Amino acid sequence: MLKTRRILVSGAGSGIGEAIARLFHARGARVALMDRNGPAVERLAEDLPGALALPCDVSDAAGVAAAVARSVETMAGLDGVVNVAGVDLVRDFATTTPEDWQRVMDVNLGGPVNICRAALPALCAAEGATIVNIASAAGLRPLAQRTAYCTSKAALVMFTKALALEVARNGPRVNVVCPGIIDTPMLRVSYEHAADPAAAYREIVARPAMGRAGEPADIAEAALYLTGPGSGFVTGTVLTVDGGRAFH
Repeated sequence: MLKTRRILVSGAGSGIGEAIARLFHARGARVALMDRNGPAVERLAEDLPGALALPCDVSDAAGVAAAVARSVETMAGLDGVVNVAGVDLVRDFATTTPEDWQRVMDVNLGGPVNICRAALPALCAAEGATIVNIASAAGLRPLAQRTAYCTSKAALVMFTKALALEVARNGPRVNVVCPGIIDTPMLRVSYEHAADPAAAYREIVARPAMGRAGEPADIAEAALYLTGPGSGFVTGTVLTVDGGRAFH
């Protein structure tokens, strides 16, 4: 399905990003793996023949530009980007410092912006290129104690739509996936340190209509659809994969 496609995946060191990288590679793509956890992407690259590891913090614009340039040079071009890297912050707004707020914005919104800016020339030169941003259902329906996180993800949704409109005639298709509760290391951190982790987990999975958490593979399949030829007439859309929580 993705044979000969050259795809850069950020946040590939674990969770959803790793699942996307593995699925895309299995479907024939050559993948460049970006993550601030260098050892994690180096290990993953060893598992995926032909993969390129790119240790990089997505909030570092200069570092991103260098990493994207390396991927374009190594793979002789770029056909797609999947922006997954993100951070959570569970904190009342009243105790969220300016530094906390800025870090969430720099990673969750600034990261995709940095990568898209650096990758756009190569994507515009490729036929059928794609950008898939991974936002969150929390960007569509808010959560308590996550003002910074929800704001960053809502902004990423609108960035996706605006960019899709801007490049629709001569550039890549640009779409966004909004995951709900997905069983990842980020989710586990949110309840494992609670006074009663089991009760906290039950409260979390009660939110979606389906009453359970999704798997990283669920989001990987959504990203595969938006990257593949089956979505050739789809751009600027929001694909919500959240077990029926947002119902927007």
